[in-house]
Amino acid sequence: MISMKQADATLTDLQADIRKFIDDRDWDQFHNPKDLSISLSLEAAEVLEHFQWKDLQEMNHYAKENKNEVGEELADVLYWVLLLANKLDIDLVEAFKLKMRKNENKYPIAKAKGSHKKYNELGDE
Repeated sequence: MISMKQADATLTDLQADIRKFIDDRDWDQFHNPKDLSISLSLEAAEVLEHFQWKDLQEMNHYAKENKNEVGEELADVLYWVLLLANKLDIDLVEAFKLKMRKNENKYPIAKAKGSHKKYNELGDE
């Protein structure tokens, strides 16, 4: 159980909470990168289910009315991301910062602003 205020939690704190949860139940023996990745994918699909077959207006209404349920699914996705990163000894903060630097290079403001094109389609417009 998380013992700190929500606003004070860091990724490291959340990973420690997950580690304790797993260790208390002796579940690490079942966790390998393949199965953790599958679980992550399955939970991400559960997020998608909330919006399947809805148009933009229906999605906006649904998201407001079902914020807690969607939040629970997003928390499940975060759980598996954190657990997999922990298992593989990946510093998510550092990985995120590196990825954002790559994204900044792939999507320079002058070319990408207001465009939904993929980086290789931006050209020199």
